[in-house]
Amino acid sequence: MITAKTKLIGLIGHPVGHSFSPQIHNNAYKQMDMNYVYLAFDIDPDDIENIIDSAKVLNIQGFNVTIPHKTAVIPYLDEIDETAKKIGAVNTIQFRDGIAKGFNTDGMGAVMSLQNYTDVENKDVLIIGAGGAAKAIAFTLINYNIKSMKIANRSRENADVLINNLKDQTEFSNIEYVSLTDASDLIDDVDIIINTTPIGMYPNVDVEPPIKTDKISSKHTVMDIIYNPLKTNLLKQAQANGATVIDGTQMLINQAIESFKIFTDKTPKYEYMEKVLLRELQG
Repeated sequence: MITAKTKLIGLIGHPVGHSFSPQIHNNAYKQMDMNYVYLAFDIDPDDIENIIDSAKVLNIQGFNVTIPHKTAVIPYLDEIDETAKKIGAVNTIQFRDGIAKGFNTDGMGAVMSLQNYTDVENKDVLIIGAGGAAKAIAFTLINYNIKSMKIANRSRENADVLINNLKDQTEFSNIEYVSLTDASDLIDDVDIIINTTPIGMYPNVDVEPPIKTDKISSKHTVMDIIYNPLKTNLLKQAQANGATVIDGTQMLINQAIESFKIFTDKTPKYEYMEKVLLRELQG
């Protein structure tokens, strides 16, 4: 029951109507008997400069941040976590003692998902895509002693920006660009494949995977950050070839758990969020 003591946490983005964050966070609050409520706020980009001060005035406890505000909100924060600073984007804002601090839990959500299936240390990784999600995952993965990283992307220019950022801001140098066309030929040389592009996302579920999958085998772990559909064609084909596959719900839930901890200092059980998310996705 919402009372005068209920604490408010929210999502800011534009649009936000498609988000499952309110359902998964509110179910966790319910299961944990916490007096919190999570709402989604559609914030026009022109209003982003006002949102942090407004949140402080309203005593909001935290925000998750989604497109298109992950970068735009940074100048209005008081502090930013070191990893989020390197990534150049935040997806979580904690309000505490008058301080708005930004974090990025996307990369951690991906790494946590991978670690449930494989050890990432000393592994060769292929990341498909060079956008915001790829950046968050790449910056986080290199903290876990991976052996090498390849970035496959349609645009070499965008991939080079990501690669140069990684090299400039970290001591990790075993990273290189590979074209999407050539990526399939390098599958034997990698252990982990991560798709961060929207290729295969609903409603375009019948498109071919971003790379050819014929060389994927049981030695590979393949993760797709897409969660609708639960199994993209990339994952279906990889699984048929014997690979271990990880769907996008796992990264979504794990990054939400990390945000939840930042907001409340408590850790929800994975199933509190998974059950309601799967119910929503399956209609």
